[in-house]
Amino acid sequence: MLDLRLTIPVARWSFWPAAEAKTPELPFVEPIVRRRLSALSKMALKVAYDCAAQYDAVRVIFASRHGELRRTASILDALASDQPVSPTAFSLSVLNAMTGIYGIVRGDRSPATAIAAGAETLGYALLEAHAQWHADPATPVLVVYADEPADPRYGHVDHEVGNGALALLLDGDAPGHLECIARGEAESTDDAASIARGFPTQSEAVVHCLEARAPAAWRALGRHWQWHWREGGAI
Repeated sequence: MLDLRLTIPVARWSFWPAAEAKTPELPFVEPIVRRRLSALSKMALKVAYDCAAQYDAVRVIFASRHGELRRTASILDALASDQPVSPTAFSLSVLNAMTGIYGIVRGDRSPATAIAAGAETLGYALLEAHAQWHADPATPVLVVYADEPADPRYGHVDHEVGNGALALLLDGDAPGHLECIARGEAESTDDAASIARGFPTQSEAVVHCLEARAPAAWRALGRHWQWHWREGGAI
């Protein structure tokens, strides 16, 4: 496996926790659109707005392991019951639905990318953000990760994700940097593992690192991911 080491500037970040019982309100979205949104899209739009409302244009990377899988399952239920499928439900069932809505709401035609990479989705979304930022640091990059566990009908899912949304804005005036290191288990040492607290999901590890400014780690699929916070400007 290829080792990864990257450091990204974090100008702002926002998190909608799994423990939050209600879905967020979205006053910046028109009611007719807001009513059609899933809980997943609402969480994603909330954290995205928190990070980038003051910017006229941002490149967006939306990441989700399952995406709108629950909406897709309801569409399949309708087909199995010979019921009509709503065109709106169908158009909002794709992985990049959130990026389209976000661009329309903001009137922003900046490039948008959608990523799904299994249990490691957030890590690879940060890698994509790192690549885009270094290719063109003049325009901010917004990473939005949102997920929810798969419907129970799909059975057990290895390394299942939690429920919640996280956004990070990469911009030049960042007060600090998030360092990410990913190694194959064979390259990971006990000393390296001991400095970082382990978490059950990638998103929990990243949120802990951002909140506590403390190292955090996640192990799965033969790879050891670590995150560290670095205070200060350019590194």
